Amino acid sequence: MADQYGSDFLTIVDEDGTEFELEVLSTLEYNGTSYLAVIPSTGEEEPELEVSILKSVEEDGEPILCAIEDEEELETVYNLIMDSLYEDEEEEDEE
Repeated sequence: MADQYGSDFLTIVDEDGTEFELEVLSTLEYNGTSYLAVIPSTGEEEPELEVSILKSVEEDGEPILCAIEDEEELETVYNLIMDSLYEDEEEEDEE
């Protein structure tokens, strides 16, 4: 999602009530489900890229983000998101 308008950030809270700020690198709709590629927001200009893929699911009528348990699903979504990110990067290089 990093584009000419800047990056998107979101704050999530874990089961223990600890807040984490994440930078959203990309979003993907796949098989009717939304996925987000995120990295921890450290405030540093060049953070170490530790990309996590989160799945948006609805629980009690509320959207929540969770880890992907199924390895095959994770690998498929990861590859689709990485292809999209590299495609976006190549388009920026051509401009």
